[in-house]
Amino acid sequence: MTSYRHIDSPLGTILLRVQGAHLTGLFFAGQKYHPAGIADSRDVSPADAAVLDGAASELAEYFAGRRDTFTVPVRFAGSPFQQRVWEALLAIPCGETASYGELARTLGLPPTHARAVGGAVGRNPLSVIVPCHRVLGSAGALTGYAGGIERKRALLQREGVGTTPG
Repeated sequence: MTSYRHIDSPLGTILLRVQGAHLTGLFFAGQKYHPAGIADSRDVSPADAAVLDGAASELAEYFAGRRDTFTVPVRFAGSPFQQRVWEALLAIPCGETASYGELARTLGLPPTHARAVGGAVGRNPLSVIVPCHRVLGSAGALTGYAGGIERKRALLQREGVGTTPG
């Protein structure tokens, strides 16, 4: 069963998706790849409700500046390559950034695979919690973010990162 809940954030409405007591989606309203026409779930299992409540609470703490890491259980649904990239995103600490090329090297790939890595980063279904906003273009330029460049800039500012305009 899949459960959904909308929550408010300083950057707009967020849709949370839970399956099997794991958070599987976190989407800003209007972002690329946002599931369309989803209403909040009425019949939610106690385990899924606990994950939804935990995610909402941790996100509120994050936006209030009281949390930099997340403990809510997540599950990735994507290709093996995408999952490798998303796992690597979790290793970028709050307040730090990496380029697409650096991320490729972290994965043992040549820098020429930066575009493929960028494609996987852009399909990250767990924005904020899996910090794809911490990946920048060369020379620190703000580049693509499924939730929009202004949200990416705001998330980085919240984490104390100065950015170069994209």
